[in-house]
Amino acid sequence: MQRNKVYAVRTIDRVAAELGETVDRIFEITIEMETEDGIIRVYSLADDGGTIAFTEDGIECLRNLIEEQ
Repeated sequence: MQRNKVYAVRTIDRVAAELGETVDRIFEITIEMETEDGIIRVYSLADDGGTIAFTEDGIECLRNLIEEQ
């Protein structure tokens, strides 16, 4: 599968809202995902453990994993 060029990512809370899921459920699903699947951890000075974010490919991977469950 050809990967899209990453120009933006969406945070886990935004993706959960867009998919009609809870952040906790999305977080549980991410355990099955690898970096190659489009999941990114974003760190800032304000964050202790960082924030999970997804590329477009990552969101598509999440949709597929949700359908499988």
